[in-house]
Amino acid sequence: MYIKTITIHGFKSYKDQPAVDPFSPRHNVVVGRNGSGKSNFFMAIRFVLGDAYERMTREERAGLLHEGTGKTTTLSAFVELVFDNSDGRFPTSSNETILRRTIGLKKDEYTLDRKSSSKAEVLNLLESAGFSRSNPYYIVPQGRITSLTNMRDSERLDLLKEIAGTSVYENKRQESLRILEETQAKRDKIVDLLGRIEERLEELQAEQKELDKFTVHDRERRCLEYTLYQKELDEVDQALARIEDGRRADVDSDNHKREEFIRREEEIKTLETSLAEARRRLETAQLALDTSQADHADLIRARTELECQLDDARQLEEDGEVRRDRWEQELREVGERMNEVEEQVGEVGPALEEARREERAVQQRLETAQAKLDALYAKQGRSDRFPDAASRDAFLVSEIASLEAALADAQADLARQRALVAERMTKAEQVGVQKREREREAAECKVTVEDRRAEVERLRVEINAKQEQRKTLLKEDGKLEHTVASMRSEKEQADRSLFGTMDRDTNRGLQAVSRIVKSLRLEGVYGPLYSLFEVEERYKTAVEVTAGNSLFHVVVDNDSTATRILDVMNQEDSGRVTFMPLNRLRTQNGQVPSGQDAIPMVSKLKFLPAYRLAFDQVFGRTIVCPDLVTCGQYTRSHGVSAITLDGDRVDRKGALTGGYLDTRRSRLDAIRASKSWNQKYEQETARQREIKQAIVRLEQEISIATGNIEVAESDRKRTMDRAQPLLAEIHRLQREQERLRESVTEAENECATLERDCQTLQTRIEAYRQEMDAPFEQNLSAAERQQMQELVEQVSADRDALAEVSEKRSQLASRKNLLQIELDEDLARRREELENRIGRHDMQSTVEASQPASLGTKENELRALRTSVEDLEVSIEETQAEIEELGKEIATDSSRLDELQAAQMENSRGILRAQKAVQRYITKRQTLLTRKDECNKSIRDLGVLPDEAYTKYVDEPSEKLVKKLHKVNDKLKGYSHVNKRAMEQYETFSKQKDDLIKRRKELEASGKSIDELVESLDQRKDEAIERTFKQVSIHFAEIFSRLVPAGRGKLRMQKSIDDITVEEETQSQQNRQKANIESYTGVSIEVSFNSKSNEGLRIQQLSGGQKSLVALATVFAIQKCDPAPFYLFDEIDANLDAQYRTAVAAMIHELSANAQFITTTFRPEMLAQADKFYGVLFNERKVSSIQTIRREDAQDFIENV
Repeated sequence: MYIKTITIHGFKSYKDQPAVDPFSPRHNVVVGRNGSGKSNFFMAIRFVLGDAYERMTREERAGLLHEGTGKTTTLSAFVELVFDNSDGRFPTSSNETILRRTIGLKKDEYTLDRKSSSKAEVLNLLESAGFSRSNPYYIVPQGRITSLTNMRDSERLDLLKEIAGTSVYENKRQESLRILEETQAKRDKIVDLLGRIEERLEELQAEQKELDKFTVHDRERRCLEYTLYQKELDEVDQALARIEDGRRADVDSDNHKREEFIRREEEIKTLETSLAEARRRLETAQLALDTSQADHADLIRARTELECQLDDARQLEEDGEVRRDRWEQELREVGERMNEVEEQVGEVGPALEEARREERAVQQRLETAQAKLDALYAKQGRSDRFPDAASRDAFLVSEIASLEAALADAQADLARQRALVAERMTKAEQVGVQKREREREAAECKVTVEDRRAEVERLRVEINAKQEQRKTLLKEDGKLEHTVASMRSEKEQADRSLFGTMDRDTNRGLQAVSRIVKSLRLEGVYGPLYSLFEVEERYKTAVEVTAGNSLFHVVVDNDSTATRILDVMNQEDSGRVTFMPLNRLRTQNGQVPSGQDAIPMVSKLKFLPAYRLAFDQVFGRTIVCPDLVTCGQYTRSHGVSAITLDGDRVDRKGALTGGYLDTRRSRLDAIRASKSWNQKYEQETARQREIKQAIVRLEQEISIATGNIEVAESDRKRTMDRAQPLLAEIHRLQREQERLRESVTEAENECATLERDCQTLQTRIEAYRQEMDAPFEQNLSAAERQQMQELVEQVSADRDALAEVSEKRSQLASRKNLLQIELDEDLARRREELENRIGRHDMQSTVEASQPASLGTKENELRALRTSVEDLEVSIEETQAEIEELGKEIATDSSRLDELQAAQMENSRGILRAQKAVQRYITKRQTLLTRKDECNKSIRDLGVLPDEAYTKYVDEPSEKLVKKLHKVNDKLKGYSHVNKRAMEQYETFSKQKDDLIKRRKELEASGKSIDELVESLDQRKDEAIERTFKQVSIHFAEIFSRLVPAGRGKLRMQKSIDDITVEEETQSQQNRQKANIESYTGVSIEVSFNSKSNEGLRIQQLSGGQKSLVALATVFAIQKCDPAPFYLFDEIDANLDAQYRTAVAAMIHELSANAQFITTTFRPEMLAQADKFYGVLFNERKVSSIQTIRREDAQDFIENV
């Protein structure tokens, strides 16, 4: 075993020294400057080991606390040593042992392996590991070498005695002498008492003669009194037996009545619970009926109002439908007429076109013929006008040029007109495209409006359904509100009943625990014991009696959780509670019997395995037996507590408890009721929360649907607002398209006119050119005249034909115009107006259909109302049937309850009468027992009776015995002066005399034994001193010769005989055995440093370095005599010469093979043999620290110092 690490906190110059690197199990050297804290380091180890600082005052403890230079104050300090215990020197189970000592201004504590221990336990543990308190030289602080060097011979002898352990023998010797003195005092007192008893015995012998005469009469008196007392005692016993028989019969009857009472009480409790539940259901059903009837009236009223509104809406709808039908009829008629007109226009149109073509052809032919005729006429006139061909040609050229210019203009106009036709046709087509696009948009708007209307209708149906669901849930919530209130009342009543079974502080404590656990959100709090198990009904009473107030103990996982709760409870002053931390509970030792007549109570409890320790703690050592006799047998044989099913209990310590238990105040029943109502309340509360959440969810869904309706209505309105301009635009484009078509027709007619003009101009140009090509003649040729004649006839005929065709075309055009006017101006406008009316009506119908008051919605609402009314009527009938059934049930249960309560009342009176009878029995029995006790006391007071007293007067009557007793008493009056206790006193004093003589012999034997013990202790002490001196002397001579090879050393025992001191070596073996150790006066040391033959010098004759070496040799010798696990040396080589320092270092290195050494030094010799090195530093804040350093660093430090 050796010191492994050390941790210092707040001790002297060490403020917060963490665990030092593990020490070597051999030789460790600590170096550091003076004042750096080396000695404080050694003091810290001595502080833990108890070598110093045993009994400290407050000021001394404050002196050990770290001061430093900072403003903070150290209030406590500790030093912790970690020992390597692999060799098992410490009787602990681990390979490491941790010892800590902590001090403060008001405390001084030890902890062993992190557990609190007393100082005595720690010191005993250290002694068992080899730290002898009689040998303090395993720690050698500064100055101890010097003090050992300067010791006188007598002081050295005292040290030898202390090492030898003579103080133990001295203590035992002093104790033995004290006991011997007490024994002698007791023996002297006994002798004195024996003298006085002898004197008193002589006096009693003189009084005994007169007492003999008195005794004869007194014996007679006592025989008579005994017989009388015995007769009275027999009478009392007979009376007790009679009333006991009556009591047993009454008890059997009372037990039967009590069983009936308990059974009836259970039935009453069940009926009351059933009645309370039935009444609660009745109240709920009545509330539901009232609500349903009120809802039924509201629904009937709403249905009537809706039917009226629906009739009005239908009437309005019928009026609107009539108008719409009329409009549609008129529209159909207009359509038919338009079809007829269009057919007529279709018939007239081709004829008109044909007439126009024919008119154009006739006109073209006429104009061509007229042009030719005009050309012939002009030619005929030019023959007269122009004299020659040249002038004619010049004129013709001029005319041709003029006609060609006119033809070019006409052709240009024709091209422009044709372009205009194409442009107007294109524009008409564009207008048609726009019209079709607007018609498509209008159709889309209509579809959108219809979709929104359908969506609104769907949403309204959905809202109505959800509102019905909400109404149903509201009704259910109303019922649950009443149910929850009723259950809350029952729960509170059950809780009050439960809390009534415990004291007020426990009640407050349990409530505080529940509140604190919720507020702190603690885990590991499992609840009161009663909430963690279930038990069969037949074992209920036994379990309740066994547990007692332990039912209310709170089970937690560990003591930390309990401490947190207790801290809050102490702050709040909120009652009292007992905790059962599972980590602190232990399974109780001992086997619990088990059999048919002995059932372990814990086996009848149902609980989770995690709580096993808690239930073993309360019920583990209790069994259930059929009767008290069996309980007593098992209690005596197995040391367990036993209890019957009725609650009669035999405690393992011998106490017997039991009696009548009021089952109406059963704690477990109250617990069950509280748990049951709390569970029901939680279930109904959870259900109510779910319903309320469902109501809120439905309201949110209704709100969302309502918002969707508003969005759909807004979209529908925007669509309708957009549709109205589209319809107007469609009509405008229709008119524009018709206008463009008319303009195209006009342009085409203009094109036809221009074409004719161009043809005419072309014909005239060709005629002029032909004329130019023809020879110039004064008159027309025959052919030309013939042609002229034909042309005149043709022109006339064409004019007639043209007039006829024009008339025909005019008639057809006029008819077409009239038809077209009727079609466009009358029929088309009428149709447009009718279509607008019907569209507005349909749109209005759509709007009305989307409104809440629409006919479809009202019909749906009416159907829903009728369904609700029918469902509600069915529900009312069912509720009324339920109320009627509950009323019958309540009446039946109430009647049965009244019967039971009446029977219970009668039974209670019977029980009360029985209790009074029992009271009378108890009073009578107590009176008889008092008489019996008085008789027994009187018989005992008679003292020891003669044998004849038991038979002499047994058959005598009591009256005769009384007369004889009077006569004997009269005779005894003459002996009133006699010492009636002379014989008794004589016997008493004789017995005391014998006891004192026996005690005196025992004391004499005890004194002899104590003398022998003192002599033995003296002998053992002498032997111990001699043995220790021999061992130390041998080790000293051996060690000194190794430290000083050229010299020798030895110890001498100084002894005084007749004031002459002789050396121990000159005495014979026989004389030494007979010598008295008390004659020893001291131990001297003689050494020689340069010779093994010289007698040597006394220690007073040596130099300082030699004295230190001798002192070290003495220390090593003492340590070899009484070895320790490790040694602490503080600068033991300070005063040694160099050659001796090397020898001492070698010695320590050799000894470190079997023990650990921790030394401090300023010399290099010690470093050469060490195994590990540590340096102590001291900073400007006056704080020391120690750390591992290398050998080279330690050597450099020593050289620099």
